[in-house]
Amino acid sequence: MSDAKQSAHKLLADSVIYYQGEPVGTVASLDRNAPAENYAECFVRDFVPSALFYLQDGKPDIVRNFLSLTLQTRDMQEELEGHRHLPRVMPASFKVTEDENGNETLSVDFGDRAIGRVAPVDSMMWWLLLLQAYVSKTGDTEFMVQDQVQRGIRMIVNIFLQDRFEVFPTLLVPDGSFMIDRRMGVYGHPLEIQALFFGALNAARFLLDKDNEHHRYLSDALDKRLQALVEYVRHYYWVDFARLNEIHRYETEIFGHESENILNIYPDSVPTWVLEWLPEDAGYLVGNLGPGRMDFRFFSFGNLLAIIFGLATPEQSDRILDVFEGRWDDLIGRMPVKILYPALEGPEWSLLTGSDPKNVPWSYHNGGNWPALLWAFVAAALRRGRRSLAGKAFELAEHRLSYNSWPEYFDGINGRLIGRRANFQQVWSATSFLLADMVLKNPDSMMELGWSRQQEE
Repeated sequence: MSDAKQSAHKLLADSVIYYQGEPVGTVASLDRNAPAENYAECFVRDFVPSALFYLQDGKPDIVRNFLSLTLQTRDMQEELEGHRHLPRVMPASFKVTEDENGNETLSVDFGDRAIGRVAPVDSMMWWLLLLQAYVSKTGDTEFMVQDQVQRGIRMIVNIFLQDRFEVFPTLLVPDGSFMIDRRMGVYGHPLEIQALFFGALNAARFLLDKDNEHHRYLSDALDKRLQALVEYVRHYYWVDFARLNEIHRYETEIFGHESENILNIYPDSVPTWVLEWLPEDAGYLVGNLGPGRMDFRFFSFGNLLAIIFGLATPEQSDRILDVFEGRWDDLIGRMPVKILYPALEGPEWSLLTGSDPKNVPWSYHNGGNWPALLWAFVAAALRRGRRSLAGKAFELAEHRLSYNSWPEYFDGINGRLIGRRANFQQVWSATSFLLADMVLKNPDSMMELGWSRQQEE
């Protein structure tokens, strides 16, 4: 075993959180100089690569404990005045505290203590996806059909499918509701949420007890929403040069059902950088879409998840990977993977981020490079048979991550600098590396999680 892998294994082992004598998760970071106290907590999102690695490594108990515990914490959410029927969501994070008598207490954050008070919409989706992965990998259907688990699945689905003031099949969410949890102009219908939404709805369809009559009704609703979501995202979020030519010649202000430009996207809103940057035969799913608005930024995680879950067609998946290959220096650089491209700069940065000093151009969520996305890049590349791309990205990470003490993120256009405010000993940087290594050795391991059941027609 290489020194890098030994270091990652030790970091993972040292990060485990215990509750009532059982392992229930991993802390976000072991950096004692971390500026924010909550990095000592277990984040639902951050635990995902750890959980997937544990499942592949034959240690599913911690994943089951995590799923059970986070399900129980839903009842710990405080009710706001006037919101007595507030739907119970999954927490962003939790920690275990101990008093002087050795009594353990759970402290849970539903976004009410987070910076900016962001709502963790993606936590519910990742919980469903991890539950599907756990059941598919272990065959533990007894856990899946427990009353409290089925009730939890049902309540999450009802939250997702409730009627809103919307005419789109996509899911409307506020700023900061997913991995980019700071103000970055991603309010509305960001791609990452739509990819997770698709994966979570498919997971719920797999997990719901088929013998329950009410569940059969929910399954019908899931099927209809999934079909509409797939058709909408694959068509309206997709951009290649054929699509750009269509948008360039769009007519606007067209009333009725006949217009191809149903969202009234103005041709002049296409940024000039796209025309120079997008490889000729490649394409990708745009970062966001709404009335009169198309966010052309390339969001890596959303595109990679669209490949992994099957939201993108096989042809679209190949062309997304062509973007990574054709713009390797921009999207992979010296440390996989850049979270988005391009960064907001100048007056646009000031306006959309509120002059956020952590999100200066080419840093953190504004164009930083995140090792935590390595597993998704490797899994997506292998799913489409692009082993050389996956191996090349892994080698870049292997040469730097351990040597630099597992930073949270990297700065610069090519990710050459350690993030200015990055924590060291960041656990999901290490577990993403370990998971990527395991998937490279056994590409079929991701298929065993059940996520590949998604339809690709």
